Amino acid sequence: MDTLSYKTVSANRDTVNKEWVLIDAENEILGRMASKAAVLLRGKHKPNYTPHVDCGDNVIIINAEKIRLTGDKWNAKEYIRHSGYPGGQRSLTATELMAKKPTAMVEKAIKGMLPKNKLGAALFRNLYVYEGGEHDQEAQKPKKINLNTIR
Repeated sequence: MDTLSYKTVSANRDTVNKEWVLIDAENEILGRMASKAAVLLRGKHKPNYTPHVDCGDNVIIINAEKIRLTGDKWNAKEYIRHSGYPGGQRSLTATELMAKKPTAMVEKAIKGMLPKNKLGAALFRNLYVYEGGEHDQEAQKPKKINLNTIR
């Protein structure tokens, strides 16, 4: 066997094969679903994964308002923001945030699992979250994915 013939495959923008995948978030636990969506966005499930390249898929998440939280997180989990002024810290519970903007919980959970740099911002632009069962990416023919098959 000629061991010198093996080469490490490194993906780049031209060789990446990006697909469209659809995730139905109905009755899914928020963190578990978000971690699997982050893996899909990052491309870590692909054999030619390269850390510094956007080699992940485009992910569409529908039924974001039907997400589940375990325990007492609907009342205990807080989303904190700051206006930048003294005394400008504001917070919302998960229930209040769901009533205000149902897609925000899913987006915040997934964004926190992506890299905190330019690549993370580019990866986040490949995520599309919708409240109901309808989405605007029908023309791309997304492949429905079962989250239980992703490791």
